[in-house]
Amino acid sequence: MLLHFQYKPLYKAREIPGWGFSFYYQNIHYTGTYHGNGSIEWQQLPQSSEEKQLLERQIHELMLYHVYDG
Repeated sequence: MLLHFQYKPLYKAREIPGWGFSFYYQNIHYTGTYHGNGSIEWQQLPQSSEEKQLLERQIHELMLYHVYDG
């Protein structure tokens, strides 16, 4: 489970998609960029490819809920 998930727009113009995000997972602080096409640019990579896939699924769900459905 992601803790303290936060996001903010990268651009003042809302029609340009892109958001910075941060959260904690297993006591590790992660940050990155969520692009309008759904790609994720990590500032620090998760420890394994399985963990990366798990985290990316959760990030996509949160962004869909907060940004696109909200």
